[in-house]
Amino acid sequence: MAILEKHKILEKNATLLLIFSFLVVTIGGIVQITPLFYLENTIEEVEGVRPYTPLELTGRDIYVREGCYVCHSQMIRPMRDEVERYGHYSLAAESMYDHPFQWGSKRTGPDLARVGSRYSDEWHIDHLRDPRSVVPESIMPSYGFLLDRMITPDHIRDRLRTDSAVGVPYTEEMLQNAVADFRAQADPFGDPALQERYPGAQMRNFDRQPQLTEMDALIAYLQVLGTMVDFSTFEPDPNR
Repeated sequence: MAILEKHKILEKNATLLLIFSFLVVTIGGIVQITPLFYLENTIEEVEGVRPYTPLELTGRDIYVREGCYVCHSQMIRPMRDEVERYGHYSLAAESMYDHPFQWGSKRTGPDLARVGSRYSDEWHIDHLRDPRSVVPESIMPSYGFLLDRMITPDHIRDRLRTDSAVGVPYTEEMLQNAVADFRAQADPFGDPALQERYPGAQMRNFDRQPQLTEMDALIAYLQVLGTMVDFSTFEPDPNR
């Protein structure tokens, strides 16, 4: 009872309550934050995760520009219903090179974390041009205009260098070959050295048109989502 009587002093004195609340929050914050200063990395590195190619990165910028993240999340939670529908739960390492990340908070449309290679390029072209032609109940707007928007790699080297400045491990070789890699990925006969710099990069004419368009870039980005990690051999580190 003595303790409760003393507690009443805090409850009746707003100033004391504020001071002690601040102390409790401060101590809790220190306990949570201090250990992070002694960790080199809070994200478990996973084999296969690499930076985006110049074309994939351009497609990601288009994805962000068009607001696709508003209706499509990119994070599969470790719950049975989500894993059975979308695939293996998302790993922190899969978005470690995303600036900003696209986890999202709403699913008007399905999650896209594992959409890569799930559908053909033709399906994506039809879906983006006329969503209801492949998903009758869709309320997604048409993005057919992307087929008519030509893109050039004028600023792609600067784009990669910017991401490099915030920790994305683009090498000097990647930066120097950014323009050539940008064009090569959409060319089925492009320089195979692209795949040496970006293992697993898909090389082909994504939009089936002779010119390089925003549709090429967006589909290249969509087709890589969730494909970098081989989950048939992946084993999580129990110590992380």
